[in-house]
Amino acid sequence: QVHLVESGGGLAQAGDSLRLSCIASGRTFSRFAMGWFRQAPGSEREFVASIDWSGRSAYYRESVRGRFTISRDNANNTLYLQMNSLLREDSAVYYCAAESRPYGLGRRTVDFGFYGQGTQVTVSS
Repeated sequence: QVHLVESGGGLAQAGDSLRLSCIASGRTFSRFAMGWFRQAPGSEREFVASIDWSGRSAYYRESVRGRFTISRDNANNTLYLQMNSLLREDSAVYYCAAESRPYGLGRRTVDFGFYGQGTQVTVSS
């Protein structure tokens, strides 16, 4: 059973930075691509960023590229999302996600079969 627990959300002002963390348990973390998704009120959940199982390749949605950085610490089963230059439109519940099959690239939303409970990020102007 895969268990994902996010932390690090909170209130921020536009231009501030936040770092989200996700601790994974239940299987060998280093074998699976990981990602971050978000969902704002009244909107569908959307992809934010992903990183392949090795940590060598990352992928971002266009609106966060250059501001957000995804990374992973395989030794400590932890996924991170460094969010800089936050905008109001970044406000959402952020979810950590894990691919269902090992050794993936994290390129397809459909491949993510496990999600955490989410952490709220609210950005005010």
